[in-house]
Amino acid sequence: MAGIRDGAAPSRPLLKGRQTRAAILDAALALASQMGLEGLSIGALAEVTRMSKSGVFAHFGSREELQISVVREYHARFEEEVFNPAMRLRRGLPRLRALFDRWVRRVAVEIDSGCIYISGAVEFDDRPGPVRDALVTMVQTWQTALERAIRIAVDEGHLRSDADPQQVLFEVHGLILALHHDARFLRHPGAVERARKAFERVLDGYAAPDHADAAPRKTRGRAASN
Repeated sequence: MAGIRDGAAPSRPLLKGRQTRAAILDAALALASQMGLEGLSIGALAEVTRMSKSGVFAHFGSREELQISVVREYHARFEEEVFNPAMRLRRGLPRLRALFDRWVRRVAVEIDSGCIYISGAVEFDDRPGPVRDALVTMVQTWQTALERAIRIAVDEGHLRSDADPQQVLFEVHGLILALHHDARFLRHPGAVERARKAFERVLDGYAAPDHADAAPRKTRGRAASN
């Protein structure tokens, strides 16, 4: 432990333990995406990873802790794929558009697997407890970040000064839910493109008059849309 505190490389057993836990989490995330968080169990995961139940249990301690760990891992990957790249873009609509665009891309990839945020909300909406708390915390964290991006777009003059960020957030989030429903459940072709068009209509409805960054994407320059 002293070596770790001193900045030395972790010992081989500790490194192996971390690698094993990461591998279990990968398998758990894939399983939860297909079967939901309720489909997770120490036994099912042991079978998938070809480990003993005691080996899986040693890394998480309980089914509940396993579920919470999967929620946190999903959120970390969501941030890495959706939030962090968008934050490198210019404040205002360029950043807000990037957040939505990357969110849509993620949903498009998850059509054949599933979004843990959405499936988890269905599974745990009326079931209080630590797993639900973890889900709520992660979804609220994302919504807070998205609402802040909307507020910044208002502050930058890209959206009207009287635009209600919470209302815009509600409408944008509703598009993602509709996309997930139409693409995954109904298997409607073209759902992704309809979501993108609907997003531009939302922005158009709240656009500040005569502001270049508020113009629809199709009328903006190539550099501004990247």
